[in-house]
Amino acid sequence: MAERPKGFKRGIAAAALVIMAVLTVAAFIWRDDIMRNGLDPKEPFQTYDPPAAPDYSGRQAWALLPAQPQTVGPKDPPADVFFVSPTTYDGGAHWNAPIDDAKADRVFREVMAPNYAGPFVRVGRIFAPRYRQASLYSLTTLREDAREARQFAYGDVRDAFRWYLDQDNGGRPFVIVGVEQGGTLAARLLAEMVASDPALRARFAGAYLIETVVPADAPPVPTCVRPGQPGCLAAWASAYEGDPERAQTILDRSLIWRDGQLENLHGRVPVCFNPLLGATTDAAAPARLSLGAANASGLEWGARPAFLTRQVAARCEKGVLRVSRPRSPSLKPTGSWADRRKAAPYNLFYADLEADAKARVAALQAAPAPTKIDPPSP
Repeated sequence: MAERPKGFKRGIAAAALVIMAVLTVAAFIWRDDIMRNGLDPKEPFQTYDPPAAPDYSGRQAWALLPAQPQTVGPKDPPADVFFVSPTTYDGGAHWNAPIDDAKADRVFREVMAPNYAGPFVRVGRIFAPRYRQASLYSLTTLREDAREARQFAYGDVRDAFRWYLDQDNGGRPFVIVGVEQGGTLAARLLAEMVASDPALRARFAGAYLIETVVPADAPPVPTCVRPGQPGCLAAWASAYEGDPERAQTILDRSLIWRDGQLENLHGRVPVCFNPLLGATTDAAAPARLSLGAANASGLEWGARPAFLTRQVAARCEKGVLRVSRPRSPSLKPTGSWADRRKAAPYNLFYADLEADAKARVAALQAAPAPTKIDPPSP
């Protein structure tokens, strides 16, 4: 058999290189779709068998819980904090995470709790339920299955909050904190359980819904319009200055509650609380007002991180908190494709939130008790 000419071999090699280059480019262009597809449970939610429900009477159902939840010690802070975790479970096998998933629990302990529950350690005793959270995959698609997974997660958070109120609160002031997915679930708690209950409203110091969209024309409780105002809502979703794609994604793809269902924002403007000003306002806050950002990832629980002051300026624009890019390399996104789509592994407003929450709890405690008016005699 005659040997192939050298030109033919070079042509084959060149063609192979072109094919590899095309595949590489295609993989880069469609990398999000490829990664998402790998996390897709490949089963309709309607036929999905979810993991076992948590039993909130047991300590294993709580990611964070005081040593003696029903007993308040003399060194305990003056309030309680009910904390709803952001997403820590990527997906793949489940639409909703088992509460004992080891990797998801590690992400919570090492990243989410230190950075997002950490600012409230000196504000109140922390109660953070484990719940069958919707997977990261469900937050990257607007499929109906994904919405149902997120709606399903609310049932656990509602049950945990009821248990906390009935068994552990004991009439104390409380703060609700939710981040990302947890913020959306906490928004429904506010609407369905806090807003309509005068006894709870009297003890409600405030809510912080971080990286959470809430429609400004229908907040579940009044928004915080000044520092030190008790019983109000501080909610925001942020984008860095110079990142219009992220800002538009917030407006186009965020889901909000309506009649117990999740729906698109449909052009409504979100609540935009500025943590540097302690108010829902369009006023700009220069970086000199920043009390301290922090990267607390990996710190022992309860340890106070080093604060990085004057790292960011912030202003609200069309309902999105526009934040300047921080200078410190410890406040930069890191990690895998999945890591970068979860809540950031740092908190740009760590010290600001701590001070803000302390002031709202103090204001609630200083407010005069409501006067009870007896009904008129018949």
